[in-house]
Amino acid sequence: MANRSSVIDCYVGLGSNLDQPVQQIERALAELNNLANTDCVAVSSLYHSQPMGPADQPDFVNAVARLATTCSALELLQQLLALENAHGRQRQPQQQNGPRTLDLDLLIYGDQCIDEPGLTVPHPGLRQRDFVVLPLLEISPDIDVPGFGRLAVWREKSLNHGAKRGNPPSWQ
Repeated sequence: MANRSSVIDCYVGLGSNLDQPVQQIERALAELNNLANTDCVAVSSLYHSQPMGPADQPDFVNAVARLATTCSALELLQQLLALENAHGRQRQPQQQNGPRTLDLDLLIYGDQCIDEPGLTVPHPGLRQRDFVVLPLLEISPDIDVPGFGRLAVWREKSLNHGAKRGNPPSWQ
């Protein structure tokens, strides 16, 4: 990686509810460390949650990873999308929040607020989703979300989608 002064700390949310979700997340976490100019420096526990979208789909396995990167936000996003594709992710534009093999969301990119086509950081739903808030607070309990402040304050306002730490027995 380039010199430390150009390294950006960022956070990626991971989710899966198809094709052995636990293994999908574990494999993706290992692969994040192999992204160009990027190191995975912290990983949350696995969480499980009910789907936000259609109810006729399996529950999700979720996690959050902290990365150190010299990539731009857009370069990192492109690598995350390529990793989703390598896991067989098939986007269905007509079905938002549907089932997926792997979902990777760039949640936070340094202290930057970015709003451009295809990329909004911090992630717009970050503060309202237990399956992101809980693992993020686990690995960075004092984190400030750019433009919003301390995440722990927002914890009380998050919508409860049934996120719980660990795996349901049926996923073992």
